[in-house]
Amino acid sequence: MLSNNLSHIEGVSIFPVISLVIFFLVFVFVIYKVIRTDKSYIKEMEQIPLNDNEEFINNTELNHETK
Repeated sequence: MLSNNLSHIEGVSIFPVISLVIFFLVFVFVIYKVIRTDKSYIKEMEQIPLNDNEEFINNTELNHETK
């Protein structure tokens, strides 16, 4: 039913090509950003959950000391 309705639209065959090109460009951009990202930045981001947990523990201890 959908393909029957779409067959009546002029120039509808270009949409899959445009979608593929957009997907490919986004994919290439993401790969480029991953390759170009500084390794020290990646190491820093790897430690965020651990650092956040330490800060949470320290803040919790400070809150208990002030009460």
